[in-house]
Amino acid sequence: MDTIKLKKIELENCSPVPTMDESKLNKFWDEVLRGFEDRPLEIQSSEEETPYPGMKVSRITYKGFDETPIHAWHIRPGWIEPSTEYTAPCVVTFPGYTGDRGYPERYAHWLMLGYNVLAVDVRGQLGETGSLLPLDSGAVKGWVSQGITNLQQSYYMAAAMDAVRAVETASQLPGVDTKRIAVVGGSQGGGLALLCGALSPFVAAIVADIPNMCRMDYGVLHSASSLNEIAAYIKRHPEQLDLILSHLAHFDMLNLAPRIKAPVLVSVGWKDNICMPETVYAAYNRIQASKEIRDYPFSGHEINEYQKREAVSFLSRLFEASSSADGKST
Repeated sequence: MDTIKLKKIELENCSPVPTMDESKLNKFWDEVLRGFEDRPLEIQSSEEETPYPGMKVSRITYKGFDETPIHAWHIRPGWIEPSTEYTAPCVVTFPGYTGDRGYPERYAHWLMLGYNVLAVDVRGQLGETGSLLPLDSGAVKGWVSQGITNLQQSYYMAAAMDAVRAVETASQLPGVDTKRIAVVGGSQGGGLALLCGALSPFVAAIVADIPNMCRMDYGVLHSASSLNEIAAYIKRHPEQLDLILSHLAHFDMLNLAPRIKAPVLVSVGWKDNICMPETVYAAYNRIQASKEIRDYPFSGHEINEYQKREAVSFLSRLFEASSSADGKST
């Protein structure tokens, strides 16, 4: 048996012990989600000019975790008249760490399929979205260590609920088929996509490419990117190690994976030193819903064109099947 096959077997058997009791974790998130049930999203929308006749774009803001207005694009195929009752799937996308939602044309491949897109910023990072989250203690450069010793006011809590409420926002946008909402992203965006799948009832499909937020304690020890900021914080404050790891466990897809009910497509690069395969597989192996994984033994922290097509094929199959089952024409 060659080394590639042996590595695949090793990853398929990667099953570290969860870092948080499942009943305690479920109770925590059920209480958090109930606390947001009656909070208005305060969605605002305005038309945005675009040089591309094939798309219609609206600038969207909604209220996420706090009073911070979260910015997003709602992008629709240009040939669909807004006055019609036509509804189509919606792909909610999240960027990688330090990134932003970019220009609307970044999502043209989804429009070519006739889908809506809600492209969302992550607070405080490169996009237009700021953050009103109070910073009552020091932090390492970057974002994820902000408030890390205060679970309820941590950056991870804010980013998580911003993402969950993005999916709820998508469900209220015109032209969106609420039964066909997918969450999509890579790296940080892949982690947020998985997290939304675990926490939002609106998610019908998940594409998580090279996802972060998986087996986070392992990532703190080994990762070369965002979780390395947490490592730097602990290096300065070693007495807070246990507290910080216990907080991270609430957002770790290793622990949240069993909550996922929607079909999932995951990709993983075996040479990735940011979202390492030992972290991705650890979470993937605990997903109990319908799932598929794409391995790229010679890829690092990247999403290649082949995988982009795989994501398109995956969602097309799911949405066409659900459309046929519902008797819809799209």
